[in-house]
Amino acid sequence: MKHPYRIREIAAQAGLSPATVDRVLHSRGGVRESTVREVRQAIADLDRQQTQVRLGGRTFMLDVVVQAPARFSAAVRAALEAVLPSLRPAVIRSRFHFLDSPSVGDLVAVLDKVARAKSDGVILKAPDEPEITAAVARLPIPVVTLVTDLPGSKRVAYVGIDNRAAGATAAYLVEQWLADRAGDVLVVRGHGSFRGEDERESGFRAEMRVRAPLRRIHEVVDEEDRADAVHENTRELLAGTPSVRAVYSLYAGAGGNAAVVKAFDAVGRRYDVFVAHDLDGENTALLRERRLSAVLHHDLRQDMRRACQAVMHARGALPGRARTNPSAIQVITPHNAPPVQF
Repeated sequence: MKHPYRIREIAAQAGLSPATVDRVLHSRGGVRESTVREVRQAIADLDRQQTQVRLGGRTFMLDVVVQAPARFSAAVRAALEAVLPSLRPAVIRSRFHFLDSPSVGDLVAVLDKVARAKSDGVILKAPDEPEITAAVARLPIPVVTLVTDLPGSKRVAYVGIDNRAAGATAAYLVEQWLADRAGDVLVVRGHGSFRGEDERESGFRAEMRVRAPLRRIHEVVDEEDRADAVHENTRELLAGTPSVRAVYSLYAGAGGNAAVVKAFDAVGRRYDVFVAHDLDGENTALLRERRLSAVLHHDLRQDMRRACQAVMHARGALPGRARTNPSAIQVITPHNAPPVQF
């Protein structure tokens, strides 16, 4: 058993005598196997405590850079603030840089500003554009991507769901509900180059080709970040496509899902299934009203905790290296929706 601890430390941790610990460490025999396990456990406990000692008194300044609608940015802030107590004894300070405009130039300017500031790491949600990848390369600190990845960049880890698997899950749910009924599917997405949305749509279409190759997939794109435009475009599509019976909304545009529901109501149409993403206030209300069939959700608080830990791994404050470990995809229905959401 290799370890850096004195026998007296191990004995105190294990609640055993120094003589017994000495016999275990030097394999002298005459001790029970259960006692050997107690010594091993004591060493493991001391290892963990050493990690806490290293973190004690350390302050990490993190810059959270998010290009997203205001409601998602607010959810990110709330999620991070909720997990801060669980990260003690380390102290996390944060600066938030929220952009709701699609300008890549504005986002690059923020990242370049962060590069000149004193920061321990960046948590980043950004589109997969060459300019963003180049800006990440200029950062002298660890970068963790959040909910949508930049795999070609020098980020140290990605936190969030496996978006391609999420899209495939949506296709599975749509087909379970539609079963053998005929009908087409409407996919609603945002504009831009967010890899997360691209992967969701790719996973959805791939699974639909396997499960229902004869179903047509139509698309409405929120080009202007305006719910009223989504409403009008959906109404126009429905007027010319009476066969649409299912909806998959794979983005987080404010009011977008409610706009799709109102468009169906406006033309006097019903849908059999509507699958969306993220259990925010709007989607929770639609779910409880039975206007959404299911919401694909992941715990944003867990993502933020993992993002902070990834930065601490990259800074050497936690043992091991930062790793990408996708979050679990939760299928939320009106029957298992939690009362409070972030």
